Amino acid sequence: MKEFQILPAIDMIDGQCVRLIQGDYGKKTVFAPDPVAKAKEFQALGADSIHLVDLDGAKAGYPVNHDIVKRVKKETGLFAEVGGGIRKMEEIEMYLEAGLDRVILGTSAVRNRKLVEEAAKKYGKNIAVGIDAKDGMVAIEGWEEKSNLNALDFAKTIADLGVATIIYTDISRDGMLMGPNLKAMKDIVSAVPSRVIASGGVTKESDVEDLKNTGVGGVIIGKAIYTGDVKLENLF
Repeated sequence: MKEFQILPAIDMIDGQCVRLIQGDYGKKTVFAPDPVAKAKEFQALGADSIHLVDLDGAKAGYPVNHDIVKRVKKETGLFAEVGGGIRKMEEIEMYLEAGLDRVILGTSAVRNRKLVEEAAKKYGKNIAVGIDAKDGMVAIEGWEEKSNLNALDFAKTIADLGVATIIYTDISRDGMLMGPNLKAMKDIVSAVPSRVIASGGVTKESDVEDLKNTGVGGVIIGKAIYTGDVKLENLF
């Protein structure tokens, strides 16, 4: 794994590669029918890491597209992280046993701190927590519900539980192609000792460098790759 990770995103609904706008399931665009083929395409362009999201799982509360996730890892050998609907220790173990490098807890991190603490203690760097922020507050249940938790305070709590990696998404920027929230990224990097991966809002290739300068350890890029606004091969 490189010091600064660039992770192209593959978000899945009904086994297809899709993008949403601001996490709205009603605003879905299908970009590719086969996530495995898309991962191989990213790999051919120079990617060594991939960010996989089971959006069906996030909504259902349990993994749904897990077979595709496992195939991506098996057939590409890329560093692969996965999130979406992972709420139990056995689901974490299922993915890690299949070779996934990092499992992302989202809603479960809000609902079940004990799970986070146990997973971080047992699996260390293989566990990440996704903090999805809307107006500075943590959103849960596939972004459909806003909690009463302040995102920055929650990040500190999670870091205190021993979580090595935090994936921070600004929902207001996600899928909007309006640039990342650099201030929010700087704030969270300075607030926690955990490695922070930025997500949401990358519109052009220079955004990646701007994010790198905030101190984050990596960036997840979604829609801009699919629209061609960012040429993945130019980032390596």
